[in-house]
Formats: sequence, structure tokens, C-alpha cells
Amino acid sequence: MWVKVKSAPSLIMAEMWREFLEGEGIPVRLLPDPEKKSTRELSGYNLYVSQEKIHVFNEVMRKL
Repeated sequence: MWVKVKSAPSLIMAEMWREFLEGEGIPVRLLPDPEKKSTRELSGYNLYVSQEKIHVFNEVMRKL
């Protein structure tokens, strides 16, 4: 199961977060935010992390 952990205001920001988290060994899924409809690059995106890795995500975010 995937858990929503973060929202990003644009595709660029969402991809930056994904690269950072995947570099820490956390698989990430990006999905467009259904509440924010705009062009592909400027619409909001939600970041989802596997439930098995949520504890790793929390630890990484604590260190930021």
C-alpha cells in the first residue's frame, strides 16, 4: 500500500523530492493532485511512499 507523504506545487518540485528520496532508498510514486488542475508542469503533485518505507521517510525528514 502507498501512503501520501507530501504535496508539491509543480512537477519540477515533485521530481526533485522523488530524486532525493530515491537516493535515500525510498521508492516514490508521483501522481497529479486531482484538486489542482492546470497544465502538466504547473499542476500540483502528490508524493506517495510505500507503507513499508514510511519509517525511513520519517527518519530522513527528521534529519532535514
